[in-house]
Amino acid sequence: MNGDARQDFALAFLSILFEGAPFILLGTLVSGFIDIYLPKGAMDKFLPKNKTAAVMVSGLLGAVFPVCECAVVPVIRRLVGKGLPMSCALTYMLAAPIVNPITALSTWKAFQGQAPWMMTGGRMLLGYLVAVGVGLVVARISLRKVLRNTIADKIEAEKKKEEEEHDHEGCCGHDHSHEHDHGHDDHHHDGNRVVAAMRSAQKDFVDVGAYFTIGVAITALFNTGIAPGAIWLDSLAGNVFVAPAALMALAFILSLCSTSDAFIAATLAKFTWGAKLAFLVFGPMMDVKLIFLYQTVLKKKFILAMAVSVLVVIWLVAVAWELWIAKAVMP
Repeated sequence: MNGDARQDFALAFLSILFEGAPFILLGTLVSGFIDIYLPKGAMDKFLPKNKTAAVMVSGLLGAVFPVCECAVVPVIRRLVGKGLPMSCALTYMLAAPIVNPITALSTWKAFQGQAPWMMTGGRMLLGYLVAVGVGLVVARISLRKVLRNTIADKIEAEKKKEEEEHDHEGCCGHDHSHEHDHGHDDHHHDGNRVVAAMRSAQKDFVDVGAYFTIGVAITALFNTGIAPGAIWLDSLAGNVFVAPAALMALAFILSLCSTSDAFIAATLAKFTWGAKLAFLVFGPMMDVKLIFLYQTVLKKKFILAMAVSVLVVIWLVAVAWELWIAKAVMP
């Protein structure tokens, strides 16, 4: 790599890095405070009793509890353990990294001059519909086919314990031991919550920042060292059917955070609008790091089935987007 090439790489790297870093910081701060301040059962209060309606509302909870995909899996594990239905938890897990104000703002900012409202709206809508679709399917599947046996056993044991405690409270009025524990916990954490939230945010920022920096380096290298003069790339990027699959594969490998991936997608000028949409929706739902995180909660067969289903649906929508929508509304 000669001097000019190194300079181009450095400029591309720093420009993407500095554009995306503030949104990562904002997202991890929100995630940290949710981790510490969100009370038990808070999300349940937002959900209707009807299963279908509950899944649909769960897809919008990211607007209230915005968490990027890097932090959502541990949150989901805690929420499921506290009694949140698995269908609602999975819907929130898939939708929250996309359907939240931080991601919307970063996408709109990244695509300035490139029909930002259409790209932002398309990303939010497709992310929501795919997540709700998965949730509605999971609502009709046995818990044991979705969760790992150890997690399912733990949840069933906790539910049984809660039922026994509820029966005991029905006989004796109320459970004083829980009141005592809750009060003690509040007293213990009141003075340390802000510090704990900042520590949680710091940990998330370091984890997410490392993945983002690697992704930025690969993208900068791609844009300055590979893309220019690559004739094969022109045919790949311009193919309506191949380009979405190629960028979904790239999103899977790069494992970027949803609060900053739009800044990278916006620089992939050779690729079709539909391919960029596929990149922005598939990445936050399925990537290398998420596969490892998902395996801590979900069964491998279910992860594979979910990955294939999500990929096919997003690919079909991306192709349809490019053939009918993008040509009509994009500059």
